[in-house]
Amino acid sequence: MYIVHAVFEVTPDQEQAFLNEIRPLIQSSREEEGNVSYDLVKDMEKEYTYKMVEVWQNAEAVEKHNQSEHFQAFVGKASDFLAAPLSIHIYEGEEVQQG
Repeated sequence: MYIVHAVFEVTPDQEQAFLNEIRPLIQSSREEEGNVSYDLVKDMEKEYTYKMVEVWQNAEAVEKHNQSEHFQAFVGKASDFLAAPLSIHIYEGEEVQQG
């Protein structure tokens, strides 16, 4: 599995616009083949900071997502909302079975 953490530092006066634009991205991404989960979380220590936590079955699913129309549309608008460059970290891992 591939885990992606994308950190968004949002310009304060653009927070609502950011949230309005990212909701369709979340919904469409969750419907993609190879998506395990796609969740936006708000940082509780840094105001106006959000993290997209994505889990994909494999690298091919990540690549298809990055080329998707809904992802490209959001990326084209992202700079309108961000106070800092987008920070992306990608990890490879497997779920640990408990008990």
